[in-house]
Amino acid sequence: MALPWALAIVSLLPLLDARSPACTDIKVPITNATLDQISGKWFFIAAAYRYPEYKESASKFKTAFFYFAPNYTDDTVLLREYVTSEDKCIYTKCSLWLQRENGTLSRYENGTEHTGYLMLPKDPKIFMFAFHPDDKQNVGLSFFADKPQVTQEQMEQFYDDLACMGMDKSEVTYTDEKKDQCGQLEKWHDEERKDSEGTKKDTATD
Repeated sequence: MALPWALAIVSLLPLLDARSPACTDIKVPITNATLDQISGKWFFIAAAYRYPEYKESASKFKTAFFYFAPNYTDDTVLLREYVTSEDKCIYTKCSLWLQRENGTLSRYENGTEHTGYLMLPKDPKIFMFAFHPDDKQNVGLSFFADKPQVTQEQMEQFYDDLACMGMDKSEVTYTDEKKDQCGQLEKWHDEERKDSEGTKKDTATD
């Protein structure tokens, strides 16, 4: 299953130059400050995909949240993802590959590379990933926030960027936090990590 985020091109540069000020930039280099900003827990709010595989996956998603933990040395980001799909909780833990100059994060799944262009609006509590921005037939945009509920202004930012990419609101799929089936598993993982950290501290003091 392709990551819903899972998943700035030369041919688009003339269009990007003429974009509205409300449009978030694409293909912006990623810095350590950027990685600090996207670290932690995020909720998958909505997405619009034209790429068939992503579109099919999104149609099955009820809700999703994940954790980003960047490694500044080897340019990877540890992803811990909890997806409720067709009333089942699917947990994934893997590394994403960071291309700082291109402003992208990638993951390999079943031999295929899935690449998203990180988009950071002015509001630090939200961000987006653009997919295939140079291909109108397969373009996509996913929207994330630090809370499962977003403000009207935050939602409007997503809609603005959706329009900037030539997509329509009618193409959007939304999540519903009330259908989450992963809360218990997340709690168990949190307790497991706390126990592991406690054991390490006890060992260090012996």
